[in-house]
Amino acid sequence: MAKRKAILLLNMGGPNNLSEVKVFLTNMFNDHRIISAPKPIRKMIAWLITSRRHKEAEHNYSLIGGKSPIVDHTRRVVNALSVEVDADVHYVMRYTPPFSDDVLHSVASYDEIYALPLYPHFSATTTLSSFDALYEEAKKLGITEKIRTVEYYYNDLTYNTAIVERIKEALGNDDPREFELIFSAHGLPKKIIAKGDLYQRHIRANVYHARKALNNAGVFFHNTHLAYQSRLGPMEWIRPYLEDKLGSLKKKKVIIYPIAFTIDNSETEFELEIEYREKAEAMGFEEYRVAKAPNDHPLFIQTLQKLYYSMHT
Repeated sequence: MAKRKAILLLNMGGPNNLSEVKVFLTNMFNDHRIISAPKPIRKMIAWLITSRRHKEAEHNYSLIGGKSPIVDHTRRVVNALSVEVDADVHYVMRYTPPFSDDVLHSVASYDEIYALPLYPHFSATTTLSSFDALYEEAKKLGITEKIRTVEYYYNDLTYNTAIVERIKEALGNDDPREFELIFSAHGLPKKIIAKGDLYQRHIRANVYHARKALNNAGVFFHNTHLAYQSRLGPMEWIRPYLEDKLGSLKKKKVIIYPIAFTIDNSETEFELEIEYREKAEAMGFEEYRVAKAPNDHPLFIQTLQKLYYSMHT
């Protein structure tokens, strides 16, 4: 009898509707991988942040369709990957449904479970946080030995070729030498990096591989840069900040590529497309374009397919 196999695509999640915004924020800021304070203090901090931010967040989500775009994009990835593999494909979100316990209960009787993070770079705040939730539930069900996973794939050639294709889509028929290219990554507090988190190192290495792939494709921009977005609160975050980087550019034509994300979400479709566009226009930019994340691009689906088969023993 053929073995039953399941692939779980792990991501942070996002509100499926406006009523889930508060759930999303509460769960995220209660994550000890995000806020490392003791649980009672963390719960208080999470309550304070959520109380202050959820109305603004609901308004922001209302501007992009009333929900996070991550949900529909992820479903399309599930559908596309399902056609290419000999396994049932599901998605698991960290902070909004479907959660690890929901999905693991439905596949507990399977022979093999392959968990593929939709984070290409390893970080305690993303990859490890999702692994925490997954293995906590798997332990309760007694199925931890069935689970196999990978930790990162930012250096995969097929993945970086998908990045190039998305950048080329944003460029269209225009001359890349007339544009600056910014690889924009989600920021992290410097103290997290100082504790040894690999995220920034992986982001920088990913930029190296993406630049190499652009060169091999014959796409040469006026210059390419790395910057960080999405900082929150008064603490020092890793630099350069995206707003500062935009202000320093010589060319007033720019393409932003969201290098931290494989799936478009509120940070790309609201923060980059709306908030930073307004800042760029105020700075006098002639062209401001945001490239799509890989989403269900065939080369990204091929990357996930390769990762799945590479875990077979």
